[in-house]
Amino acid sequence: MAKDFSGHSAVFAELSKCIFEAGAYKAVKYISPKLTVKATRKRFNGKVDGRNRIAEVLFTIGAPNYAEREFIKAALKAKETFPVKRPQMKFQKD
Repeated sequence: MAKDFSGHSAVFAELSKCIFEAGAYKAVKYISPKLTVKATRKRFNGKVDGRNRIAEVLFTIGAPNYAEREFIKAALKAKETFPVKRPQMKFQKD
């Protein structure tokens, strides 16, 4: 059974902007406590290759993983509303 994700096009654009313009390798948007949208850039040996002309980004829509559930618990405790306004980004360590 195929799902329609056409309503999430603005979220995809926001996450890809985080990846390409901000330089993050992972960006997570929290839609609800049970649904997250993630964008992850493909890396080699834990690093983004600056010489590469091709940038592969994997988008994942689904239930949150363990670390994201911990963030959701903290956000609910702080009375944060869903969807969370700003995406959570992770940057590579140099």
